[in-house]
Order: sequence, then structure tokens, then C-alpha cells
Amino acid sequence: MSATTTSTPSEPLGGLGRKRAGSLLWHLGSLLVLAVVLYPVIWVIGASFKPSKDIINSLDLFPAHPILDNFTGLADGIADISIWSFFRNSLIYSLGAVAGILISCSLTAYAFAKIRFAGRNVLFALMIGTLLLPYHVLLIPQYVMFQKMELINTYVPLLLGKFLATEAFFVFLMVQFMRNLPKELDEAARIDGCGHLRTYWSIVLPLCRPALITSAIFTFINAWNDFMGPLIYLNDPSKYTVSLGLTMFRDSDGVAANYGGLIAMSLVALLPVLLFFLAFQRYLIDGMATSGLKG
Repeated sequence: MSATTTSTPSEPLGGLGRKRAGSLLWHLGSLLVLAVVLYPVIWVIGASFKPSKDIINSLDLFPAHPILDNFTGLADGIADISIWSFFRNSLIYSLGAVAGILISCSLTAYAFAKIRFAGRNVLFALMIGTLLLPYHVLLIPQYVMFQKMELINTYVPLLLGKFLATEAFFVFLMVQFMRNLPKELDEAARIDGCGHLRTYWSIVLPLCRPALITSAIFTFINAWNDFMGPLIYLNDPSKYTVSLGLTMFRDSDGVAANYGGLIAMSLVALLPVLLFFLAFQRYLIDGMATSGLKG
């Protein structure tokens, strides 16, 4: 009896070579894009350990003899103001903005997503339309209004809109998430005697945690990096946020007098945003994997 062997056709060598070449080009292109994206960060890290005179003149990414004077000099403050004052003010502004967005936008989104009332679609369309308004169109009227209310040089103009659901993007994000929740949950809540407030707080809000965390992350980053708002409404340097505190490194001619301190503080200012993102980014992949939606 003769044994017969079967063989599967192998991929042609030319096709395999082209596949490997394509994969190699893809990885090289990805590394090139990554290098372009990370270059500014690497430059800032290296420059923070250079003397101020070498930051502009030297082309080396990292100094041959690193120094820590740029960081230790921050302890002396800027114009007799501690840099921790800037960080405290930014933290107050950012956390207040997060609280305002989560409370007001989630309530507004629940009304649009779960409550039927006259003119709901029209109001929702008008709210979405506010996304087309440039920030600068509303800047002058808002400033005049807050000036007449004697609220300039306070955090009220910066935070009031956050508590009034003026951020249409986050309202839209939460509305779309709430509309995807099973209607059976609302019906079960009504059968159990829950009103809208109890349904919102005990059922809808816990299931919207991914949308809430996403809104919180973007709100914190936007508020921490906000420059225009504090520049317009804050006059007292002791109330400046980090973004405004960086401008105090300039001299009377508008040129940075201390490049090393400026870059060192810029690098330190990135840490709270990075830590906030790392603390909550795991919730972004929660998706719909919540206890109320499991089959």
C-alpha cells in the first residue's frame, strides 16, 4: 500500500515579500509620525534641564551637563507670588468647571432624552446650533454684563456658564448615551413609583458613568489650559491660573526673561492633567458593561 501525501499550496514568495515590505513601511511610517508628535515634548523635557542661555543657542535635545536650577528656582515664585498659588487657582477653576458640567449637562440631557414636552426638538436643535457661534461673538456682551454685575476679577464669569449647561457638546454627548439606554429601565422605575428625579439619580446617572467620565476629562483639560477666559476676567495676579502665570515670565518688552523657569513651569503644569487622565481613563472603556445592561 502506497501512502499519499497532501500538501497545501504555499503563498508565493513574491506575495510574501510584498506583504513584509508593506508591513515594514507601515511601521516605519508610524514611528515617523510618533517621532514628530513626541518631539516637542522631548524638547521641553531636555530644555528644562538647560541654562536659559543655552535653550535658544544650543541645538542639542539633552544637555551634556543637566542642571536643576530651573525647577528649584520655581520655589522662589514669580513677582513675589508663589507658583503654588497659580496651581491652586487652576485647580479651583478646573474642578469647579467639572462639577458644573456634570451636574447641569446631565440634568439637561436627561430632560431632552427622557422627558417629552412641547418644543423639545426645537430647543434641542437651537442648543446644537450654539456650537456654530464663535466664542468671540459672545465675549463683549458677556463682559459688559458681568462688569455691570461687578463680577470682574472673580471666578464667577468663568464658572457660571458651566452650571447653566451652556456647553452644548457635552449635553449632546450625554443625550446620545441616555437615548441608547433600554426603555424597560424607565418603565420599571415608574412601576416602582420613581419620579423623574429619582430615576435620573438612581438609574440613569450610574449607567451614564462612561459619558460622565469622558465629559469630566475633557472639561478638566479645557479648563486647566484655558487662557482667554482668565485673561479677560482676572486682573489680580494672585488670582491668576497657571496659563496666566506663565505670562509673568515676560519682561516689559514681551520677551521671556527666564526661558529656563518658563519651560520648567510648563513641564510641571502638564503633570496635573496627565495624572487626572491616568486616574480616570480606565472608565472610558467601560462602555455598556454595567450591571443594569448585562444580559
